[in-house]
Amino acid sequence: MSNEFKPFVSADKNLKEFTVRALLIGLFLAVLLGAANAYLGLKAGMTIAATYPAAVLGMALLRLFRDHNIIEENFTRTVGSIGESVAAGAIFTLPAFLIAGVWSPEFFGSFNGWLKSTVIMMLGGVVGILFVTLLRRVMVEDPELKFPESVAASEIHKAGRGGSTGAKYLFFAMGIGGFIELLKGFNLLAAKWEQFSAFASKYIPRTGIGETFKGVSTGGGFMLKTPSLSPAFLGVGYIIGPRLAALNFAGGVLSWGLFVPLLTLMLAPQYAPAVSAGLLSWADVSNAVFQNIVKTVAIGGMLMSAAFTLFRMRKSLIGGIRRSVNDVKKAATSQQATLRTDKDINIKIVFASLLGLAAVTFIVYWWFMGFSSSNLVPALVAALVMLVAGFFFAAVSGYLVGLIGSSNNPISGLTLSTLVIAAVLMVILGAKGIPGVTAVLAVAGVICVAAAVAGEMLQDLKVGHILGGTPWKMQVGDLIGVIISSLVMWIPLFILNAGDLKMAALKGYKGGFGGEVLAAPQAGLMANLSQGIVGGEMVWPLIVVGILMAIGLILVQVKSPMLVCVGMYLSFETVAAIFVGGIIRWVVDMLIARRKHNDNQKSRIENRGVLLASGLIAGEALVGLVFAAIAFFNDGRVPMLGRNPTYLISILVFLALGYLLVKLPLANAGDPDEPAAPAVM
Repeated sequence: MSNEFKPFVSADKNLKEFTVRALLIGLFLAVLLGAANAYLGLKAGMTIAATYPAAVLGMALLRLFRDHNIIEENFTRTVGSIGESVAAGAIFTLPAFLIAGVWSPEFFGSFNGWLKSTVIMMLGGVVGILFVTLLRRVMVEDPELKFPESVAASEIHKAGRGGSTGAKYLFFAMGIGGFIELLKGFNLLAAKWEQFSAFASKYIPRTGIGETFKGVSTGGGFMLKTPSLSPAFLGVGYIIGPRLAALNFAGGVLSWGLFVPLLTLMLAPQYAPAVSAGLLSWADVSNAVFQNIVKTVAIGGMLMSAAFTLFRMRKSLIGGIRRSVNDVKKAATSQQATLRTDKDINIKIVFASLLGLAAVTFIVYWWFMGFSSSNLVPALVAALVMLVAGFFFAAVSGYLVGLIGSSNNPISGLTLSTLVIAAVLMVILGAKGIPGVTAVLAVAGVICVAAAVAGEMLQDLKVGHILGGTPWKMQVGDLIGVIISSLVMWIPLFILNAGDLKMAALKGYKGGFGGEVLAAPQAGLMANLSQGIVGGEMVWPLIVVGILMAIGLILVQVKSPMLVCVGMYLSFETVAAIFVGGIIRWVVDMLIARRKHNDNQKSRIENRGVLLASGLIAGEALVGLVFAAIAFFNDGRVPMLGRNPTYLISILVFLALGYLLVKLPLANAGDPDEPAAPAVM
């Protein structure tokens, strides 16, 4: 019995846990971190786990009160981190409605747009939590599931009881990131630099035919670009590390170093009359080729990469599905727990709620499809697909979080599988055109949010299991967090889209979701795939080229083909900035090795570095949302306090940020004999 697990706070202790202050702080953090992740995900195509910043910020805010305790801090972190998962599910799917043309920007900005968006997020979030409630007991106690991020988060809470939480570094980095974004927004710092370098126009040798066809004429050129001055992108690169940042950058090199120059070289004669007439510039031609051709190739690559990711994890996926079926059987027959640390929401309430939500989902899908009698059966099938696939993928998502953590959870790949199934079923049932695409995207939206929320919820329940939290209180707290996050998450999405559209109208670039600034790669993939299968609008040759390219990446054993393809889809300045962050992390790792720091010192360095990077992301995101709001309310105009700032100053800012991200983490190495700090990677 000596090896029996014992939580940090024993089950017989009834400390304050579900308090008004803990709930309000958690809801504030859920909205704050959710909005920051929505901003980051739309621009960079990836989100960061909110567990660590939520833990640090929650502890810092609760320290304003004298009588706080560790399981109250755990409750605050649980509620605070759930907003990120709602945001992740939302940004992967909701923009697809606009990219696919199902919703117009005007509709998205209306009450009905808010209502439909909120319904998708809320249905997915509540369903995800209810499914996890069924699976919680067996999964968190499974010795095979290590829950690496949950263990790290629990150690952060434990370490916070005896000293500094590290919040000052998080707030400091938020201030730095926000201040730089402020200077950029007022045009006091140059965000990027770009210039077109033309090729000499000539004929490709030996491509002529006799005397009548001289050969293939060429033109075009290279579009030279610099990394975007973005603390958030630097923070992302620092967190994911040099190898993954390099893979992401490789995609940008393929797009702007290979595909765009090659295609403009060949298409230049067709564009030359419009350029000569002053209707276009060669920079416009390069951007048009990227938006309309290269991105479609990248979508084919993402599709193949997602399929390969699921194939590579097939044993884990099958194991997760089998486990989920067995766990439901155990949950249905288990007796009500008597220990505080083992009490879930009553199983009867869970099953009754799921049945009610199944009926609501059918009505919602029928509503989305126009309440026509011809769409009654497709709506019913869509609801059944959501219920079955939602349960399995929520279970698989939780299982994968237990294996590899929520940061590595392939949510978009799981959602893509459901989208293909739903799209094929819609075609079979005759639901084509806009109603069919709508149903497919609605199914994908609910399941994506459900899977994201399920993974995050199970991760938090594992932290509570370690610390001695009460499961049912955490589950109820997250239900409230999901509802509030769903009600308000539309606001940052709408402001970002509408503000960017207005700025794009003034500056002459493609704005909104799927545009140059808010690329939303996963949503673009889902929009194109649903249109291609249901609406027949896909340019399949380009998709096939992308699929074959991804197969080539897989054959040469690229670690993450998906990350390369996402890098192809994003703008070059974005992936280049992420790569700079990865280089900074590489410098830190190199200095750690050179100075021969032990594991304890390395853990402390990583801890501070991730907190600083998370702060840079949150700071830029929040100020970026403010500027998007200014643009929205001011017809795209933002006060310009500077004129044509030089990018040379931006390079100095890069160097300063790099210095901070190297110096401050290394300064936290401490003595080799000190106990290890909680690692957050």
